Amino acid sequence: MTAPATDDEPASTPTSTVSARRDPPAGVSLPAIESAARVLSDVVRRTRVVRAGGLDATLGLPVWLKCEHEQHTGSFKLRGAYHRVACADPDERARGVVAASAGNHAQGVAYAAAAFGVPATIFVPAGANPVKIARTRGLGARVEQVPGGVEAALAAAAEFAAAGGRLLVHPFDDPAVIAGQGTIGLELLDQVPDLRTVVVGVGGGGLLSGIAVALRARRPEVRVIGVQSVLSPAFAAALRQPTSRVDVPAVDVPAVDVPVLDVPVLGRSCRRPTLPRSPASAMGRRTIADGMAVREPGRLTLALARSLVDDVVTVDEAAFWSAMVWLRRSGLVVEPAGAAPLAALLRHGGLARGSTVAVLSGGNIDPAVDARVRALAGSAQVPSADPVEGDLVPGDLVSGDLVPSDPVSSDPVRTTGVASPPGMAGSRCP
Repeated sequence: MTAPATDDEPASTPTSTVSARRDPPAGVSLPAIESAARVLSDVVRRTRVVRAGGLDATLGLPVWLKCEHEQHTGSFKLRGAYHRVACADPDERARGVVAASAGNHAQGVAYAAAAFGVPATIFVPAGANPVKIARTRGLGARVEQVPGGVEAALAAAAEFAAAGGRLLVHPFDDPAVIAGQGTIGLELLDQVPDLRTVVVGVGGGGLLSGIAVALRARRPEVRVIGVQSVLSPAFAAALRQPTSRVDVPAVDVPAVDVPVLDVPVLGRSCRRPTLPRSPASAMGRRTIADGMAVREPGRLTLALARSLVDDVVTVDEAAFWSAMVWLRRSGLVVEPAGAAPLAALLRHGGLARGSTVAVLSGGNIDPAVDARVRALAGSAQVPSADPVEGDLVPGDLVSGDLVPSDPVSSDPVRTTGVASPPGMAGSRCP
């Protein structure tokens, strides 16, 4: 992988992220993802894939949106959470399930716990999205708020689970969770037969690595690109560190190049997405994309990404607003982290190559953010301003002439509220 460009120097021509493809670490494989798909077949929605309106005309190639924000609980997280709970030892599961989450994983775990009739305790960061907390409690889970961010919530959850012999469902760094998220990759291969590129938002890396395992096993030529906020670039920064720290055996599989991003997109000259000058200082600031604000990637997910993912890029905060407004004008309600892949394509269209899918991973939007997006989407003139840290200032939003006049799809948009848990379908992994 090429070193990221700084503000003072032009981006160099990108090369492949991984100099030699490697086998995925033990515990995550195509058979595991196929097994997860069978477990989840009567539980999760096979979410639709729709064309991205005028964006594909702008970029000159087909762009699709995977509407995982229309999943039960409004997020892809249900897949991994339910699969982990279903695979658990019944005695451990009966003592209760425990999780830590910024909100979407919390709902997935609560949903699964309700389906299996077991208690759930969820630890969330203080100040978490109130919509996500309310919906988690609505599914019957006990919610405990913890100061100190996602990492503090994870520590509290692990301690509570160990004290009572309860099942801890990690939000991303667990083979069963990753396998559940990877079922999206299997669906994409069926829904977009000529798939060439998939763009995925990244927090801890469970969704990115799961999709990458599925695609590399079946269609190794498909490119997999992750996206993070420039204010929360932990995964992107870790991916750029020497791979010698990860013990993964090498195999002889051809690498896939990342494209040169020198094409004009949305009226500007694009540069390769970059990390901030000081990732450590940037991670101390707050991103609007709360669903991906993770300070440390998982060990397993990072190993998988180093083996299988082409790149993880970062986008500025204003790009999230651009993407959410674009989607709202197309009839889709998506939260900031869920809109990250589209944000990347709006800023850096050269990421797309061939038929490209942006995975819209979540729709549980904060009320204040939702109100601002609605107002901006309904404005005849979208304001342009620099984003201000700590405020909901969108800035530099996509101009109206590039927003499609017709909805992305004639299909009605499903409500992303919490649905009633299913029965015990697919209740135990083989």
